[in-house]
Amino acid sequence: MALKFTDLPSLYAHDFDTVIDVRSPAEFAEDHLPGAINLPVLDNQERAHVGTIYVQQSPFLARKLGAALVFRNAAYHIENSLAHHEGGWKPLVYCWRGGQRSGSFTWMLQQIGWRAEVVEGGYRTYRRLVKKFLYDNSLPYRMIALDGYTGTAKTDLLTHLKARGVQVLDLEGIANHRGSLLGEMPGGQPSQKAFESALAATLCLLDSARPVVVEAESSKIGSLILPPSLWAALRVAPRVQINAPIEARMAYLVNAYDDILSDADRLRDRLSPLRFHRGHEVVDGWLALIDADDKQGLTRALMEQHYDPAYAKSSRSRTAEVIARIDAPTLDAAGLQDTAADIERVLDQL
Repeated sequence: MALKFTDLPSLYAHDFDTVIDVRSPAEFAEDHLPGAINLPVLDNQERAHVGTIYVQQSPFLARKLGAALVFRNAAYHIENSLAHHEGGWKPLVYCWRGGQRSGSFTWMLQQIGWRAEVVEGGYRTYRRLVKKFLYDNSLPYRMIALDGYTGTAKTDLLTHLKARGVQVLDLEGIANHRGSLLGEMPGGQPSQKAFESALAATLCLLDSARPVVVEAESSKIGSLILPPSLWAALRVAPRVQINAPIEARMAYLVNAYDDILSDADRLRDRLSPLRFHRGHEVVDGWLALIDADDKQGLTRALMEQHYDPAYAKSSRSRTAEVIARIDAPTLDAAGLQDTAADIERVLDQL
């Protein structure tokens, strides 16, 4: 009998040794249960071919071909990827809706003697639970938002706070984006569904009795949208304001954004569309600094003419309480350690 899960924490708290996603690689790449491995019983082309036969010829022919392919691919996985497992191995298997793909594979594993079970409803059940957790319910966490102008090293401060035992939520890390116009990271961003999966898995590990420090963000990080429950919590979260001199912020950003500051063509592509918002004269000035390879000058100009005005404008509409303002004279390693210690002292007083 398939296992039924009624909420996301209970699914994440399963006691199985391995979670196996038997969907096609394309389905797996879009999203999957965190920690799952992909052992497709139909690859992308096979799945498309079987689907075409189902629609254009007959469901019977499609099921017959599908069964042959599923058992052939399952046998390959058993002989290779799964050959090292002993008799007590306990895997949890799922496919798109808990049907023939996962059912057939699970049956084969059970016949061998492994303690395999299948998720009732498969991936569709999982997505419903993620949606319920992130879209339908309010989050039970007490969030504290790190706020401050661009370049105040808020993401790095989260890392330092985590090392000190503070509970943090690194949204930019999960989104693989630095949360700004020039924030693209190698590898690109995950899909919206994969972002939500990773976010939900991280949230389920947090202790709701302790505060959670998170960077103040807009409703989007790159192309990804923050789910409503998180965005609602973030909008009202008390703020810890980080203040740093523009020289310190400039030095930090030149180092942190060296990859894109060293890519003149990419910079031009990202900055040229801002002519509509900042004017031709301002953007032409930025492009001249790019041509001169003046990374410090460009970074300072972007802060003074784009990032800081945008931040000041958005700040005027915020109503969340600022519970502390912390000065960070420097943003090097020693300075960040001192600032993290100051933040921790504020949290200890809550």
